[in-house]
Amino acid sequence: MATLSGLYIYPVKSCAAVSVQQVGVEPRGLAGDRRWMIVDATGHFITGREQPRLTLIHAHRVESGLTLSAPGQPEIVVARPDSAAARAPVVVWHSEVQALPAAPEASEWISRFLGRPARLAYQDAAAQRLIGSSRVHPDDEVSFADAYPMLLISEASLAGLNHRIGRELSMLRFRPNLVVSGTSAHAEDEWKRVRIGAVEFDVVKPCARCKFTTIDPETAERDPRGEPLRTLATYRRVGSEVMFGQNLVARSGGGLRIGDTVEVIE
Repeated sequence: MATLSGLYIYPVKSCAAVSVQQVGVEPRGLAGDRRWMIVDATGHFITGREQPRLTLIHAHRVESGLTLSAPGQPEIVVARPDSAAARAPVVVWHSEVQALPAAPEASEWISRFLGRPARLAYQDAAAQRLIGSSRVHPDDEVSFADAYPMLLISEASLAGLNHRIGRELSMLRFRPNLVVSGTSAHAEDEWKRVRIGAVEFDVVKPCARCKFTTIDPETAERDPRGEPLRTLATYRRVGSEVMFGQNLVARSGGGLRIGDTVEVIE
């Protein structure tokens, strides 16, 4: 029987994962997942692809907003901006979002850690970002995640990859939201619709992987052999892309909990 064995949110895009035992499911993704994003002086998003040190920033949700901590930095509390505050456009891939800027001290903290000018932006309920894909409904929304609200990977898929590489790479290299046990490797490739606990999801498309997977999330160091992309390319290439994991969109609300049963509907 397939079960939900891992749940992760990333409060700030490209920053460290937070493992949770249970979490609410919202149209844009898991509650609290990627609702904050770091941008440059022009408002364009900054990710771990070009700034691996982002993976060393730990963000945790608190009642007022976030706490941020990182090596060599004092912990800071960042208040959630008031929805009535002035908005500023930010760009993530091809989407422009009217986000809320965080307090200047948060931007100063991040800029000091990264060694470059940067700002922190928040996506509240009014900051709409449509997915904009023919694979989903026209009004489907997403957070500051790259393309789709959630990513699912099976433990067996990672085990198969690690066997080919010859060493253990962490699941967090792939930044999933949902991890599933009790399946065969890449069983998720065949799923079109699943129910996890009481929540139903459309399995939209495979996830194309990038060089961010070559960054060790614990050290922010790039793998000298280009793993796991090097090995994935030998057996998971589709055209010019390397696929690993599946993107999901929720089709009902509710919550998820570790141990929930995963049922393949279609």
